[in-house]
Amino acid sequence: MRLDAHQHFWQFDPLRDAWITEEMAVIQRDFLPEDLQPLLEDKGIDGCVAVQADQSLAETDFLLSLANKHDFIRGVVGWVDLRSDQLSADLERYTEQVVFKGVRHILQAEPDDFMTDLAFMAGVKKLADFGLTYDVLVHQGQLEETLQFIDQLPEMPLVVDHIAKPQIKEASFDHWAKYMKAIAERKHVTVKLSGLVTEADWKNWKREDFTPYIDFCLEHFGPERLMYGSDWPVCLLAGSYSGIYDLLQSHISQLSDTEQGHIMGGTAAKFYSLSQY
Repeated sequence: MRLDAHQHFWQFDPLRDAWITEEMAVIQRDFLPEDLQPLLEDKGIDGCVAVQADQSLAETDFLLSLANKHDFIRGVVGWVDLRSDQLSADLERYTEQVVFKGVRHILQAEPDDFMTDLAFMAGVKKLADFGLTYDVLVHQGQLEETLQFIDQLPEMPLVVDHIAKPQIKEASFDHWAKYMKAIAERKHVTVKLSGLVTEADWKNWKREDFTPYIDFCLEHFGPERLMYGSDWPVCLLAGSYSGIYDLLQSHISQLSDTEQGHIMGGTAAKFYSLSQY
């Protein structure tokens, strides 16, 4: 099974989606399953994992409603308030739907010490009681705290989104690599090869800009702990769906069919328990 392990849907709201600035006008519109499905089919991808882009229960309900109408949406990573007194009730309600696979919070926008706050950590730990995963969305400046966060969750299935957002445009590498090497030693952590182009120069990136980052992930995590994600439609800021797919394919083409299979679906299917499909 070939999977896109990271993409988004939304009905654009200029107030709710204020993070989509005028510089990002190309994604200031609705993006729905009818827009994505032909792109997946064109590349022979069987399904996707829809990931939250707004921090509300309404967002989770929205994604689940789409998944219930479109079989190619194989999993949903939603949002719940991990510090809420109602957390257990929310998780009980959502896990009644088999397509609900995990939770994400937009940690990249939070202040220092947020992710290691005891109340937040307790909420993340509770996800494991419900058989859920957690997507870690951070940028490279948060990696020291991210490592502390990960070490408090030794039994929790974790995946780092967008390879922790290194500053590819500036060719910044050493700080990112130092902490990602340490994270790679934590065997319960996987990584999404996603979101790369939006950390590069949107208009002038070259394939070789990404080589050291992808090579590093292959060396330290290995194909069985890596998964392809398009980050569509955010990727449209710096290219096309086809271009993003081809970028990764060109890089992993030297791997064996088995290794490519892990990255292009096998790892995601195992991590998000999608084998029933």
